Amino acid sequence: MLGFLVGEALRDLRRAGRVAISAIVLITLSLAALGGFWLVSSNLGRAVAQWRDRVRIVVYLKREPSAPEAVLGRVRAIPGVSGVTYIAKADALRALKQVLGKDASVVDHLPANPLPASLEVTPSATAATPEGARDLVGRLAALPEADEVAGSADWIERLSQWQRLLATIGLGVGAVLAVAAILTVTTATTLILHARRHETEIMRLVGAPESAIRLPLLLQGMMQGLAGAVLASIALMAGYSLVAPRLEPLVNLTLGIPDLEFFSPFGILTLLGAGTLLGGLGGWLARARREP
Repeated sequence: MLGFLVGEALRDLRRAGRVAISAIVLITLSLAALGGFWLVSSNLGRAVAQWRDRVRIVVYLKREPSAPEAVLGRVRAIPGVSGVTYIAKADALRALKQVLGKDASVVDHLPANPLPASLEVTPSATAATPEGARDLVGRLAALPEADEVAGSADWIERLSQWQRLLATIGLGVGAVLAVAAILTVTTATTLILHARRHETEIMRLVGAPESAIRLPLLLQGMMQGLAGAVLASIALMAGYSLVAPRLEPLVNLTLGIPDLEFFSPFGILTLLGAGTLLGGLGGWLARARREP
């Protein structure tokens, strides 16, 4: 029975001709566009998550405390603080020498250490947002030992907004192309229904089950969708192989992620399932329109 249904579906696809090919092309375009935006959005999401973990707020102290542990204890008790590290003036000077490298000898000519002692505060997840960071900066600035507080999560939130914008655009473009693909599949299936109407009547007269008449049409749409999804996956793989090696140095420099990730096996299966669903929906709509 299954072999007969698949054979009928393949024969219907050949009958549809250019209309079926147009449906496959539209499904390919819709899934390729959606997949492309999805890839960019997911990699931006990795950068956002990574930089949220790196958010630090630095509290410069008026003077080096005689009992740093007491100050650290009070800072750890502030809501929104996940961790805090004390950096003495001598440690700050050593860090400056490491940054200067071969020019570190310039520091030795200074009459005194000009760098202040500081606290490097790691905010909690709730405080690693623009609003949370501003509240935390205000609490830290209220410390009697604090001279100046530096640090903000605004630019990370802007990166997150770009991620959401790209995801929204991708869904919009993919949805428009998906609707066009469904309508094309529906048109192709409707044409096939019209072409084989006499054959369908004869099959009913000889007692053929309704599933033998209707299921090939649904399978035909699903085959078109699956073919479009496979082509979209191949196009995305080819595009990733060409673009990723050229973009990774720039992405590493600007966003701090060493490489661009492609879809996981589950992501590929999701694309294939989405294509099959689009094609099947087009076939089902055509069948519903022609239901006697």
